[in-house]
Amino acid sequence: MTSVFTEDGNQVACTLIEAGPCVVTQVKNEEADGYYALQLGFGEAKPKNTSQQMAGHFEKAGTSPKRKLIEFRDCDLDKSIGDTVTVEDVFAEGDIVHAIGKTKGKGFQGVVKRYNFRGVGDATHGQHNRQRAPGSIGQASYPAQVRKGMRMGGRMGGTRVKVKNLKIVKVYPEKNLLVVSGAIPGHKGSTIIIEKKY
Repeated sequence: MTSVFTEDGNQVACTLIEAGPCVVTQVKNEEADGYYALQLGFGEAKPKNTSQQMAGHFEKAGTSPKRKLIEFRDCDLDKSIGDTVTVEDVFAEGDIVHAIGKTKGKGFQGVVKRYNFRGVGDATHGQHNRQRAPGSIGQASYPAQVRKGMRMGGRMGGTRVKVKNLKIVKVYPEKNLLVVSGAIPGHKGSTIIIEKKY
């Protein structure tokens, strides 16, 4: 992340996103597929790591193998197979976008980190002398089971998240970079989907 100063002197926390160039690898239409969509490929992949089926798919589009394929339904871009989509084709400063990505995986975590349980000081959930333990979780003879959704230790992170209503502060078309206000899901270098809000 970085920060940008606006014209009125406010400092805005921002994230830099490399958004392209993307290649149109397939155009779906109503007659053949039942809906209209553009399939875009992003990032270079090694040919040895690409299956023969996908290699043929990319060869048909006249491009090298791509790391990620994403389909955008009802896209209003007038592009055909093999065309390149750049940042300036889609985005402009001041646009509102949504960012979809996978959050950082944090592995198996206890209730203190996962759900902010506060331990012995506040004596929640029935624990007596164990600072980070969850305490009692069961109930009486009715319902004689642990309720579904009980907050317990478990795997944390690594889930698909959509962060809405992020503003594009700046666009650098020569480098295909977007400067977006706020934070986006995922670790550095992860692939995300940027949706434009209409």
